[in-house]
Amino acid sequence: MTPDEIAALFTRSDDSYLFARWGRPIAPVVFGVTDETLAVVKGATEAVAALAGIEVAETDPELGSNLMVFFFTDWDELPEVPDLGNLVPDLVPLVGRLKEADANQYRVFRFDEAGAIKACFVFVRMDAHLSETPAETLALSQMVQTVLLWSDRAFMETSSLAVLPEGGVILNPEIANVIRAAYNPVLPAVAQDASHALRLFARMETP
Repeated sequence: MTPDEIAALFTRSDDSYLFARWGRPIAPVVFGVTDETLAVVKGATEAVAALAGIEVAETDPELGSNLMVFFFTDWDELPEVPDLGNLVPDLVPLVGRLKEADANQYRVFRFDEAGAIKACFVFVRMDAHLSETPAETLALSQMVQTVLLWSDRAFMETSSLAVLPEGGVILNPEIANVIRAAYNPVLPAVAQDASHALRLFARMETP
C-alpha cells in the first residue's frame, strides 16, 4: 500500500485524520449467539489481537468487559438491555437513527484521557444479508473493525478480508500489515496528522 492509501484508511468524511489504537488489554464479551458461534467470535478476536500484539484478558479493571459485541435481529432490542444506556450515551436517539438508515451494524468507541481506545461496543443486526454471511467471515470482519479507529469510509472500496481460492476467508494481507505496523511500540497510540501514515508505511513489512 502507498502512504496515501494508508492515510485514506484513517481520513474521515470531513477530511480530518484520526488514528487510535487500543491502550489496554481487550476483555471481550459476546451476547446473542450460540456456543458454537461464540467460539468462532472468540477465535477471531484472539487472532486479530495476536496480530496486533494486544493481550486478551478475562476482565478490565475499570469496565469489567471493554469489548461488548451484541448480535440481534431488531434495533428495538438494544434499549431493553439492562444498563446499556449508561454505557452508550443517547442510546434511544442512536437507535432511531440506525433504524431510519436501515443499518445492520454500528460501533461505539470510548477513549481514555490520552485518546487511546479503552472500550468498544459492537452492534450487529442480523438482517437478511448478514444472516447469509458465514460466521467466520462476520466475526473476522467485526474484529478487524474494532482493533483500530478506522475512517468511517475505510472499507467502502478496500475489503478488510480476502477470499481464498478453495473457499473461506482470511484477513486481507495489506490490512493485516497496517494493523501490525499500527501497534509498533515506537508509534503513538493516537495521531491526528496525516504524516502519521508515512510512519506507518515505513514500518510495514515488505511482501
